[in-house]
Amino acid sequence: MRVLLGVTGGIAAYKVALVLRRLTEDGHSVRVIPTAASLQFVGRATWEALSGHPAPTDTFEDVPSVQHVRLGQRADVVLVAPATADFLASMARGEARDLLGNALLATAAPVVVAPAMHTEMWQNPATRANVQTLRDRGVHVIEPAIGRLTGPDSGPGRLPDPDRIVDALYGVVRGTGLTTAPNADADAWGDLEGLNVVVSAGGTREPLDSVRFLGNRSSGRQGFAIAEAARERGAKVTVVAAHVALPLGEGIRRVEVSSTESLGVAMRAAAETADVVIMAAAVADFRPAKVADHKIKKDGDGTLTLTLVPTEDVLAGLVRSRRPGQTVIGFAAETGDSGATVLEHGAAKARRKGADLLCVNEVGVDRGFGDRPNEVRMLASDGAEVAHAAGSKIEVAHRILDQVVRLRHQV
Repeated sequence: MRVLLGVTGGIAAYKVALVLRRLTEDGHSVRVIPTAASLQFVGRATWEALSGHPAPTDTFEDVPSVQHVRLGQRADVVLVAPATADFLASMARGEARDLLGNALLATAAPVVVAPAMHTEMWQNPATRANVQTLRDRGVHVIEPAIGRLTGPDSGPGRLPDPDRIVDALYGVVRGTGLTTAPNADADAWGDLEGLNVVVSAGGTREPLDSVRFLGNRSSGRQGFAIAEAARERGAKVTVVAAHVALPLGEGIRRVEVSSTESLGVAMRAAAETADVVIMAAAVADFRPAKVADHKIKKDGDGTLTLTLVPTEDVLAGLVRSRRPGQTVIGFAAETGDSGATVLEHGAAKARRKGADLLCVNEVGVDRGFGDRPNEVRMLASDGAEVAHAAGSKIEVAHRILDQVVRLRHQV
């Protein structure tokens, strides 16, 4: 599918880089038209690197190809994200004041816009009238999410999660319309207000020699989604990140770690003032007993025997040291085997760890890890299943936080 992605001048433009990455990883060809104002937030090089195509801005770039018309003509679908109040007004008036405006007038493809702006701007009668005009013309307008905005403000006007934007776009292409409900969590907004939440994310690496390590496949996406969701619901959030190549939204504190030992140190320090501790990182169970101070060479028959010793059980330690009123959530990435199912292994771990909630998900080479939907079963400390969640990483994150709220109400 050929997607034309317009990016306008709002601070939420940084999130659209993840929309672009998801679309290209799904196999689609994406051409990006950033407005001149948007380049104040995300540079042209980012769009070109992620899309693999030039990212023109000016109507008079590459005049011989008549690209101000061709880009719109050749698109199978057009997405504008974020769409500022100013750009919505320009669209409603049918203006062609820049390359993106020209392309929109020249396309016969479905058009989807994802507005993002401050609450007062979104609720202004002029903006509401412009949105209605666009909808009357067949433009698909995604309702903004409710959450933290620039500065201390919060409310409706936040750009929806990138996965929700992509899912909405696919719904329009399939002919089923906007299949997501970005404001589904509106009632949850503010239920973590005033709480300090610390989340671990990613995968630890245990050094083997000066260049090699033992690691795992965790991308950190679920942990980062939990952090974003917690911030949207009013919490002050700290993320302890182990090798996560993803951006975090404004206002979230980030602590970088590498090994299980460094993650344990950072989590214990952050937990001292945390109301909620969520261990979503994939932590190594073993580490080499000895780390070579040089690169290990092939020698003799080419085989290598490693002696591994257990690492610190960070989650169990956090459970033992938790303060009164503190909520501790753990994760367990499991596979079934001849001895027990995924859920049976998870239940045994829940009883052994003693966390308030253990989120168990089945993993494998092509399951659970990375930019894929997730599914978790949430178990109480006695191993009983209390909730189930499936969907995008952000949807699963909100369902986990629903259980956090439930647990804290029981305190």
